Amino acid sequence: MADRVQLPQQHGVLVLNKPTGPTSNWCLTAIKRLGQKKIGHAGTLDPLAAGVLVVLLGEATKIAPYVMEGEKTYLGALTLGRTTDTYDSQGTVTATAPWEHVSPDSLARAIESWRELISQEVPPYSAAKHQGRPLYELARKGLAAPVKVKAISVFDARAESVDPPSATFRVRVSAGVYIRSLVHSLGTRMGCGAIMTALTREASRPFELTQAHSLDDILADPQSLPGRIIPLTDALPHWPTVVLDAPAAEKVRQGIRVPTGDGFPDGTCALLVSEARLPLALARAEATDGRPRWAIVRGLFGDPQPARRGGSTAPARQNTP
Repeated sequence: MADRVQLPQQHGVLVLNKPTGPTSNWCLTAIKRLGQKKIGHAGTLDPLAAGVLVVLLGEATKIAPYVMEGEKTYLGALTLGRTTDTYDSQGTVTATAPWEHVSPDSLARAIESWRELISQEVPPYSAAKHQGRPLYELARKGLAAPVKVKAISVFDARAESVDPPSATFRVRVSAGVYIRSLVHSLGTRMGCGAIMTALTREASRPFELTQAHSLDDILADPQSLPGRIIPLTDALPHWPTVVLDAPAAEKVRQGIRVPTGDGFPDGTCALLVSEARLPLALARAEATDGRPRWAIVRGLFGDPQPARRGGSTAPARQNTP
């Protein structure tokens, strides 16, 4: 059986095509049983949702905050006339209302109006926490919890097909946006309620659904897992990769700041690697004593000592992909 296969700990990103049904944690547990004890993800998906689930293995768990912050693209579906406690079709119906007054044009405009939103209420059935406890735990026990509101950005929203009481839509949003909350708020504005009935995450930048692997395929052939993993050196393609010579690499391992070289303005984030292309650290360009240097943000393959001022005067070299 697949769960008896014990592979060496992998280090990198697995772009998983999560199926509808299981939770994100269930998917991670299935992969963990293949010997991947150090594992995490960059943004969970609800059981109803499918699509891109970015799984981080080994040292890649350290880059979670920098992968998680990428914008997301979703293809979804909604139905008018019902409200549920989870805001989707898997919840308990709490209200029904006539929807016949909603025209195709008005429904399409309501979807497009998501672009104007700058905040949303966090759904009561979510992993967001109140006093250290997930909201879904409080909701299941019938315990009261304050309504949480979070800032969001909706970069694009459009109706793909509209046939009331149903519609499909595509949205591109900032990290952490609850799509079912967008649907719920639309239903409230339309005066008839609405629930999300399907959702596929098509992208979690910088990763796309076209890169994703089926969980069933991995479990059917566990030995294929290493070949499906994006190496840590390629896990942040939107960051420059900087190759350090041996003396500078040793300084970075010790947490010492090294010169950035030319072409890196203050605030630039980069992946520092050795001449052998081994990951060393995530770093940010900062001026130290009037000279630009790489400040260590996160050490990789062995955390460096706390950063201190000074370091090698040998400039770093940028590796151009």
